Amino acid sequence: MTGAKRKKKSLPWSKMRVPHCEDITRWCRRRLPVLEWAPQYNLKENLLPDTVSGLMLAVQQVTQGLAFAVLSSVHPVFGLYGSLFPAVIYAIFGMGRHVCTGTFALTSLISANAVERLVPQSSQNLTTQSNTSVLGLSEFEMRRIGVAAAVSFLGGVIQLAMFVLQLGSATFLLTEPVISAMTTGAATHVVTSQVKYLLGMKMPYISGPLGFFYIYAYVFENIKSVQLEALLLSLVSIVVLVLVKELNEQFKRKIKVVLPVDLVLIVAASFACYCTNMEHAYGLAVVGHIPKGIPPPRAPPMNILSAVITEAFGVALVGYVASLTLAQGSAKKFKYSVDDNQEFLAHGLSNVIPSFFFCIPSAAAMGRTAGLYSTGAKTQVACLISCVFILIVIYAIGPLLYWLPMCVLASIIVVGLKGMLMQVRDLKKYWKVDKIDWGIWVSTYIFTICFAANVGLLSGVVCTIAIVIGRFPRAKTVSMKNMKEMEFKVKTEMDGDTLQQMKIFSINNPLVFLNAKKFHTDLMNLLQKESASNQPLDDISKCEQNMLLNSLSNGNCNDEVSQPCPNEKCCLILDCCGLTFFDYTGVSMLVEVYMECKNRNMDIALAHCTDSLIKAMQYCGNLDSEKPIFFESVSAAISTIHSNKNVGKLGDHSEV
Repeated sequence: MTGAKRKKKSLPWSKMRVPHCEDITRWCRRRLPVLEWAPQYNLKENLLPDTVSGLMLAVQQVTQGLAFAVLSSVHPVFGLYGSLFPAVIYAIFGMGRHVCTGTFALTSLISANAVERLVPQSSQNLTTQSNTSVLGLSEFEMRRIGVAAAVSFLGGVIQLAMFVLQLGSATFLLTEPVISAMTTGAATHVVTSQVKYLLGMKMPYISGPLGFFYIYAYVFENIKSVQLEALLLSLVSIVVLVLVKELNEQFKRKIKVVLPVDLVLIVAASFACYCTNMEHAYGLAVVGHIPKGIPPPRAPPMNILSAVITEAFGVALVGYVASLTLAQGSAKKFKYSVDDNQEFLAHGLSNVIPSFFFCIPSAAAMGRTAGLYSTGAKTQVACLISCVFILIVIYAIGPLLYWLPMCVLASIIVVGLKGMLMQVRDLKKYWKVDKIDWGIWVSTYIFTICFAANVGLLSGVVCTIAIVIGRFPRAKTVSMKNMKEMEFKVKTEMDGDTLQQMKIFSINNPLVFLNAKKFHTDLMNLLQKESASNQPLDDISKCEQNMLLNSLSNGNCNDEVSQPCPNEKCCLILDCCGLTFFDYTGVSMLVEVYMECKNRNMDIALAHCTDSLIKAMQYCGNLDSEKPIFFESVSAAISTIHSNKNVGKLGDHSEV
């Protein structure tokens, strides 16, 4: 009996599944994307463009690192460290091939609030002026970077917790208008923070609600203290940067290597400042001493984590949202996929690990991604190559940056934010597609300007959810169709083969950001299922699918997509009679479905479309003007497609 009991107790253990080597390998490839792309790297084709892109990226990383470190209220050298370590970690764990993590304006602004609150400038006189053993910097500077590193550490821990909780699926709440308005407002804040350097003014640190307006009020009250030499040098730098970058953009197809105007301007301005001794002759602010080398790692001060939890949440959310948007845009442009949860892991580690190396909070930046696009980067190797050049700057060239004028550095930052600032042009698009999205953009921008980026992001999400919840109760969710008339018409005018090639789906819910991905997933799954089955359809009711979209849930799009119908061209008809309202995200998804069908050589038609939907789709997408795609009814769409097929057959016979 005892042996039998022991045998019974051992049964559950025998049923446990032991992980095989293949499972471990699959898990490693999933969590370490570098194992996926590194073995397939083509040295002959990709090394040269990645090297050129890496050099250009290193110039951006160095200039942004110095400027954003000052923006974060820490010594400029810590910005160089923040441009090195996060880039290496993201290249290993991240999935964005044209995303380079490093110092970021928005996260620097947020961490500066904690630095100035816990270690204000007034405490510098109270602190002992003796240098520490770390790079010869003062105790005051080390206390400040300790606060910034604590914000980075706690922000990364929050991102890792979101990865464990698999909160990446909740990113559908972050709609394009909200992200666009938040980043545009935050870029406006960054430009405002650089005004004192552009004008050569000495200004106290101003933050908090309505701090944006207080800064400009201070500037106008002290307009007489503007330094004309700094203002003139700033204007010249901005004009040169804008003109050369515009020329590079226009002639990028004709020239193989773009002119690194940022590097040229830094060298020229530093040399001119050194020769003319502008620092002492005109009182021009310069970057100052940049110590060589990288100090040994040190843990961030854990005793202040509770005091920086607000800034840590802001860094975690704002940095992740801005970075994920760039990664998704890169994936869409170059036809690959990005896992939202894996990005949480990559950015979490990019903040936690570098915090032990005196780094400020990090994230991806639009300027760096655009630079990788324009210079023809192929893989993440470009980011790793840029890190090699950054190491050279840290160990050799750094001290030569002493004479770089702060007004020139500020000019480079302001011009680099041009892409984010020009997102204000999206207002025209949202006004024509959905005026409610236009209102959400404006309100999110105002909240960001008046308060902060994290407050603007939260207000935009809350406003979007409230509006959708208010619109959904009025939505028509189920539509009834007279199938007999359509069945008779199809049977009398079409043969069985044509009917088998026709796929008709009914959209019976509004199409908005809440269910846009779910709609795409359901449609692709149904198309794949229909393509896999080769059974003949006897009547139209077998072809008709009633797709009821779940308005309060969101699904992740599968990586596998349906293949086109074998041998013959398929025809897809979407009945939009139940699509009572939509937003920009929903229209963009319809346009994406149209482009996918077009790429798969499938004809697509939309029936029962409202005038507003037709106008929105024509504005958002490059629709084919030769073939009509909008029809008054499903039967009209079927008749037109059938007649076009007959004309095609007659053309084939005439050629024979």
